[in-house]
Amino acid sequence: MAFAAVNEGNRRYKTVLFLSCCFVVGLIPYLIPSSIRLLPAILIALFLGIYAIGIVLKQKDQRFYESQLMPFDEDDYASLPSVDVLISARDEENVVDRLVKRLMNIRYPKDKLTIMIVDDGSKDKTAVLLIQLKKSFPDLKVLNRSRSSGGGKSGALNEALSQLRGDWVFILDADAQFDVDILLRLVPFARQHGWSAVQLRKSVTNAKNNLLTLCQSMEMAMDAVIQQGRLFSGGVVELRGNGQLLNRNMLNNCGGFNEDTVTDDLDLSFRLLIAGANVGLLWNPPIQEEAVETISSLWLQRNRWAEGGLQRFFDYFPFLISTKINFIKKLDLFCFFSLQYVLPIVSFFDLIIAFLKSSMPLYWPFSLIAFTVSGVAYFRGCRRKVEGPELPSPRFFRLVAAVIYLVHWFIVIPWVSIKMALMPKVLVWSKTNHSGA
Repeated sequence: MAFAAVNEGNRRYKTVLFLSCCFVVGLIPYLIPSSIRLLPAILIALFLGIYAIGIVLKQKDQRFYESQLMPFDEDDYASLPSVDVLISARDEENVVDRLVKRLMNIRYPKDKLTIMIVDDGSKDKTAVLLIQLKKSFPDLKVLNRSRSSGGGKSGALNEALSQLRGDWVFILDADAQFDVDILLRLVPFARQHGWSAVQLRKSVTNAKNNLLTLCQSMEMAMDAVIQQGRLFSGGVVELRGNGQLLNRNMLNNCGGFNEDTVTDDLDLSFRLLIAGANVGLLWNPPIQEEAVETISSLWLQRNRWAEGGLQRFFDYFPFLISTKINFIKKLDLFCFFSLQYVLPIVSFFDLIIAFLKSSMPLYWPFSLIAFTVSGVAYFRGCRRKVEGPELPSPRFFRLVAAVIYLVHWFIVIPWVSIKMALMPKVLVWSKTNHSGA
């Protein structure tokens, strides 16, 4: 499938238009009689709140939540498709040794499994360690790229894909931890349900390190609850990068990974949606990863997520409103776009206008419903049965802390949007540092 090229001028113009629309929405309540000024926010909150809480409370049969390891005989192994496990690594000396040893222990027919790590211009000892590891594990494939090769992580993945021929591609981050039976559970699950892509639930390995990592652990559970609710309601499921299984034919139909984005996973989610692919999410088993441990690291990570997340809506907007997308999915996209991106910016303008007029903000019902839905999703997610790292118990003060933690999006989203509108686009792979602890 061909996607139209998106130039810098279009991106900045669309961001300015988006910010302008959010400003108008934020201004409207101040232009109507004071007796009904809260009405717009209340109506929006009711509409989005009813939809979102329905998503969070949506449930289905247990077999849609997890995949059990079934007994395999020789005929079963013979029927399994070939899988390429692919990792793009840059400056990952702290985790690459552990990663390779885990990869080499994956249970799957060896003649149907290819494992490749792309050293994407590492400046640390990653390349040296991979050379040493390849001596111990001859089946390991290593692709070396210069740091100036371009395309970021997407460029590294695309270059590797040109050398691989598997039926499925399993994408991992360098800090990924997983069960040795992961593919024997994930691949049959994808085929049984007819998915073209499956995202594993992400689980945090260092949740107990500090309050920030604990909140991220709860956030991952909340996100998985919402994603599964969207799936069960006929909405849109998004990939999360680490732990995503992709059908190679469908990936090729989508044109591979977009090298003009900072979030290859979110961008590919929309390409799959437009191509009509079925995307699933698996609660158990999870893919385990490290959460960032400092505010500065969180800021950099969330800036990248916000920019890539917003950019895809601008890039693919003509497709998203076309007949390629059914009404239910359009409604789902509208509601979650409003909650994730519109709400923080409207709230930002609302605060500014309220300050200038020496009055109270008027969009607090909109924010209240968003935080309430998040709290319910936190509670449901953290009470579920999980494999892998234990989820934090959803005690009252933890829930309060986790909801307050989400306020950072009300700073990140407006900041990134304004930056996208005013500053030239610069593609920088701002990777997350991994300690390997």
